[in-house]
Amino acid sequence: MRRHVLLLAILVGPALASVPEWGQCGGLGWTGETDCAAGLVCIEQNEYYSQCLAGTTTTIITTPTTVSITSTVKSTTTVSTTSTVKSTTTSSAPTATGSSRLGGLIPSTSSSHKVDVKYLHLRSNAYWPALLGYSDAAIDQAFSDIAGSGATVCRLTIPADYLISSAKSHGIKLLITLTNNWSDFGGMDVYTVQLLGSGLPHDTFYTNPTVVAAYKAYVQAIVMRYLTEDTIMAWELANEPRCAGTSTAASATCNSTVITNWAAEISAYIKSLDPNHLVAIGDEGFINDPLPHDYDYPYQGGGIGIDFEANLAIDTLDFGTFHMYPDSWGESGNDIAWGQQWITDHATIMTSANKPAIMEEFGLTYTGTQRADDYATWYDTVISTGLTGDLLWQAGSVFNGTETPNDGYAIYPTDPVYTLLQQHAAALKARG
Repeated sequence: MRRHVLLLAILVGPALASVPEWGQCGGLGWTGETDCAAGLVCIEQNEYYSQCLAGTTTTIITTPTTVSITSTVKSTTTVSTTSTVKSTTTSSAPTATGSSRLGGLIPSTSSSHKVDVKYLHLRSNAYWPALLGYSDAAIDQAFSDIAGSGATVCRLTIPADYLISSAKSHGIKLLITLTNNWSDFGGMDVYTVQLLGSGLPHDTFYTNPTVVAAYKAYVQAIVMRYLTEDTIMAWELANEPRCAGTSTAASATCNSTVITNWAAEISAYIKSLDPNHLVAIGDEGFINDPLPHDYDYPYQGGGIGIDFEANLAIDTLDFGTFHMYPDSWGESGNDIAWGQQWITDHATIMTSANKPAIMEEFGLTYTGTQRADDYATWYDTVISTGLTGDLLWQAGSVFNGTETPNDGYAIYPTDPVYTLLQQHAAALKARG
């Protein structure tokens, strides 16, 4: 997410005279208001949480059931595993099979909320609509521009009712990232500093019981508010979790196992609350296999805190994520070829794990037709390897002559890459 993330919500406030739509109205240990506003009914979601919803007295069933995902493209449960799981820099592309390839293998959620696998194909990041106070009209234009690129899902930093409404009206599903490794707009270290004081290692966030409980409380508040909102496709545990933060160092004992264990715990917690949405990590997908890659930095995942292969094996995660910034990771001398291999290596692990994976952030900062040509090379690799889909960093719009924030990666509708996005979207959707 290039160090952009959501604000830490304040969860405690004055009691309301009546509970508004989506608000909590009951559950084990609940001591707040139980009367819903006019036209709303308090509906039990699980034993810990009831919320006010419009116009029905039917209890919503939250027990997960095994249901096939609705799909408009072919899928298969037979996956080629001819490539080795840990590939070297000379590995060939894995054999692609099935929808998006492996898209049809995403576990179903509930009988009332099916996720069409086409939504995993092509997506866009846009952190700014949720954070910078844009008008409703500007938000509508932003989603119109995103939809115009052929994207089917937008990755956001914080859910808000109008954002969800606008996305829905433009046919866009949302992937919501719940916190950030980096300190922009808040992040993990805010929890640790406010609860325990300053000077602690960054990875305290993953292991300290007090901090973990506070994060779970925040997650519960967000997830349960939007429990039945089908515009939301998935929750992500964090943007780019690592052992170290922006200005806080890692402890001497932090490694990829620490974050893998945390991801297993938090994803299981979300699944216990919400069977209606998919769950992923939001990590950079570092690979823990340094020796065959001459100790290239992105392949030293054990020390950074991420093991893509181990994380993909977590049962309560529905798909894998990885990012790609060759120039920022010291690969600028051969960034395009390196990127092709990075995509191929993740597609190989994806195929072996029999679970979808998406490149949910990538980018180059130079502009013009050269960037479009280089992105086209990477897009060809996505198609040829059978990677489930990809997500550009980042979408841009122009409001009344003023561009939305540009960190060097933004793609506005006038950029040559925008036309390429439309072509790539068509190729991904036709691939099935």
